[in-house]
Amino acid sequence: MMNSFARAACWFALSLTIQAWAAEERLETAAVVAQTLPEMYVADAVVEAVQQATVAAETSGRIKEINFDVDDVVAKGDVLLRFTDKEQRAGLARAEATKQEAEARLQQAESEYERIKSVYEKKLVAKSALDTAEANLKAARQRVNAVVAEAKQAGEQLEYTVVRAPYAGIVVKRLVEVGENVRPGTPLMTGFSLEKLRATTSVPQAVVDAVRKHHRVSVYLDEPAAPHIESTDITVYPYADPVSHGFTVRALLPAAQGAFYPGMFAKAAFVVGERPRLLVPAKSVVHRSEVTAVYVVDEQGRIAFRQVRVGGRFDADQVEALAGLTAGERVALDPVRAGVMLKDQRK
Repeated sequence: MMNSFARAACWFALSLTIQAWAAEERLETAAVVAQTLPEMYVADAVVEAVQQATVAAETSGRIKEINFDVDDVVAKGDVLLRFTDKEQRAGLARAEATKQEAEARLQQAESEYERIKSVYEKKLVAKSALDTAEANLKAARQRVNAVVAEAKQAGEQLEYTVVRAPYAGIVVKRLVEVGENVRPGTPLMTGFSLEKLRATTSVPQAVVDAVRKHHRVSVYLDEPAAPHIESTDITVYPYADPVSHGFTVRALLPAAQGAFYPGMFAKAAFVVGERPRLLVPAKSVVHRSEVTAVYVVDEQGRIAFRQVRVGGRFDADQVEALAGLTAGERVALDPVRAGVMLKDQRK
């Protein structure tokens, strides 16, 4: 016969075994949640550089130095090219000499005018002499203004022989070679800045008013785990394309987005409204042949395999349940274990 102490020890051991078994059988679940979420219109977009330009020559000359090439990174103000500047320096020297001569003549005209004016006040010369001195002074001043403008222009022509980067960016095209003679307007280099990017797309007439109203877009690359970039800085063109009848839309992307580069294709998901949705964890959904389903767990802990129809993903971790579920129901987060437990339940 088993004494009372031995019986208590057996019951205690059996209790621990039952608790361990129950812990193993406990199935983690999550509730089907009803949420009001944005309704989206997704369009194909192209990433563009906001700052993109071709630098052109502003003076004539022969290229003697090229400091950057394609794919080089430049800072704002960096010297891209240099021209020969012998002609421009000579022109500036002539302009400066002419300016000094005109200023000297102006000083003489001012002195002569003051002398004639003083004599005229003493009534020692005629009014015509004062008028002549005043006219000479006016002409001398006009001459100085003209030569000062010429000297400034000559200085600018000399400055134009040094071509600098208008902003920080990357060189994408080099259009000239060392030794090449160029004239004003000749394209030299093309570059763009990665600091300011935008996504450009077209939306149909049916949704353009909703795009204008909500003014929100999520831009992302069409690849797994790609980041979504939110933007509210949206420009909608006020007219439609006469061929496609779509409206061009530009969305400015926040700075320093390393995943995006000009010329890349992207997706632009515009908010066009809101509607209620049922959401379930993405990992609870299983796909077997042509069947999409979840394991539903009721209040008594019984498991049922239920076919559902799902839509798009939300927040990368949830999917929309379009049919087969109601809000508040619970689904198993581990479908493999739930399937094993369902088989045991049917025995």
